[in-house]
Amino acid sequence: MSIAARVLDSLTGLVNNLSGLGASGDKAIAGYWFFMPLSDDELECAYRGSWMSKKAVDIPAFDMIREGWQWQAEAPQIEALERVEKALKLHWKVFEAQRLARLYGGAGIVMLDGSSNPMTPLVPERVRSGQLKQIQVLSRRYLIAGALDRDPMSPGYMEPIHYEISRDTGSPVRLHPSRVVRFEGPAVPDRMTNSEAIRWGDSVLDAINASIRNATSGEQGIAALIQEAKIDVVKVPSLTDKIGSTDYENRLLKRFTLMSRAKSMINTVIIDGEEEWEQKAINFGGLTDAEKLLLQIVSGAADIPATRFLGQSPLGMNATGESDLRNYYDRLASEQELFLRDRLDKLFDVVIPSTLGSRPSDIHFDFEPLWQLSDKEKAEVGKLEAETDQIHVRNATVPLPALETAIQNRLIEGGLYPGIEGALEEFEASGEEDDRQPDAGGNQPGSGGDDDEEDDDDQPVRDAAPRTLFVQRKLLNADAFIEWAKGQGFATTVPADELHVTVAFSRNPVDWIAVGQDWAGEPDGTLKVNPGGPRVVERLGPQGAVVLMFASSALSWRHEDIKRAGASWDWPEYQPHVTITFDAGDVDVDAVEPFQGELRFGPEIFEEVDDSFIERLRET
Repeated sequence: MSIAARVLDSLTGLVNNLSGLGASGDKAIAGYWFFMPLSDDELECAYRGSWMSKKAVDIPAFDMIREGWQWQAEAPQIEALERVEKALKLHWKVFEAQRLARLYGGAGIVMLDGSSNPMTPLVPERVRSGQLKQIQVLSRRYLIAGALDRDPMSPGYMEPIHYEISRDTGSPVRLHPSRVVRFEGPAVPDRMTNSEAIRWGDSVLDAINASIRNATSGEQGIAALIQEAKIDVVKVPSLTDKIGSTDYENRLLKRFTLMSRAKSMINTVIIDGEEEWEQKAINFGGLTDAEKLLLQIVSGAADIPATRFLGQSPLGMNATGESDLRNYYDRLASEQELFLRDRLDKLFDVVIPSTLGSRPSDIHFDFEPLWQLSDKEKAEVGKLEAETDQIHVRNATVPLPALETAIQNRLIEGGLYPGIEGALEEFEASGEEDDRQPDAGGNQPGSGGDDDEEDDDDQPVRDAAPRTLFVQRKLLNADAFIEWAKGQGFATTVPADELHVTVAFSRNPVDWIAVGQDWAGEPDGTLKVNPGGPRVVERLGPQGAVVLMFASSALSWRHEDIKRAGASWDWPEYQPHVTITFDAGDVDVDAVEPFQGELRFGPEIFEEVDDSFIERLRET
């Protein structure tokens, strides 16, 4: 049966014989899927010759291992394991195995212990100290997988019963599967067929090769058009009749060569009075959008955010690309647990006893977070954690010694205080005791708490009375801002002393003290937004306000910080802006050129919500 017949025989869905939809005249029914994997030579050429192919292979493999892992063990054990990791180049070889598996569909880390018979099992319980000599990474081209174990009752079901290492000289070396940590590319859907291909996975390039070639063709096509972006056209009377003469052809070429030379030297075109000269330029409109679309398709096919794959800035107002990257890193974290952990467990079950002489059951590892916080974010998280710890102390929800141990462990693992682990060990070794005890409010003596001067445990500790909250920052360079607004045609603006950016507007009462201070900005409390960046002038709200919207991660973070303290917000999302006017008159807001200069804001001002502000406002 032909392909078309098979398609027609299995056709389901909407059919319209008059329009041809779904009928025999519909071109779409002739389409069918087929799979033609790239050969090893094609894969290597694509990887070495195409930056898109190389990135599609390398980026996820690198990102999964970039931050590494953290051992959970005693300090001397961790030091010993880290020395061995460095000696074996373990992090690099795990990355290399993943890279080769993604490129060729399979690779393996071979654990070599100097055994004379590598077909004997490598049993972790029998590994002696120093037994592991080296580890090597081989792609499936050199690490040949044997027949698959098809016994459903076997622990190695659907895995090779042995491996062979091909060598340039001599016969292949056969290995027991316990000596190989197997890494696969994208899984083959059905591995029950008896073929060499299903002993490994596919290359990641097999599924996205067409998208990469389309994007590459578009890139090369645009580059070729640049060479033809502008050409000269000269109309010569009776050219067709005269061109047959060799003498005329020579004189014609010489003449136009001199014309081109004169044009280059004195920017003048010299032609006969009966001739016509014009320039034709190629219109590149739409080509860049088409190429961007092709690159975005490749990014989606590779399942890598464009901000990571292309290194491009995220698009849209107040866009940071954090959402895409967080989702990407969350997916990689899941893949670490689903695929990478089992492979590392098999490897470490040999590395640990070879390093320590035994395999303690309580030694394990955790992957380091792929999303790394900035120093400012770490400080903010530390502040919130410290405040939470203080609440636990105050409410006695956890026994104090247990809480102290947990806090110390968190500080050590977080790395926020360099050297704190050694300092704690020295303090414990000194035999000294910390006789400070927190009071009912969680304050240490001498910390400036409420009861330092009068040590009265019966005096209750009170929070500030909750109240509505309006937090703003005044615009300091208001004169330049108003000058720009007037130049754009606005007859009146909000007065200079009232121009501001709103940080929080909470009708829900909140404890102002719990909101705390903003950590961003300059030491004097001011905040600067650099010139340029995404800025838009739009109408906002029911009062007819016209505002300048701009991006500021510092203001956005501060807004979220205040919301975590209990503040409310009346709108779906927060967008930093400065209100220009409430009376735009006949100004075409869409045609206004946004203010691109620096925005300097003063310290935060805390006030209660005042709904009569707009009624009292008088523009100037």
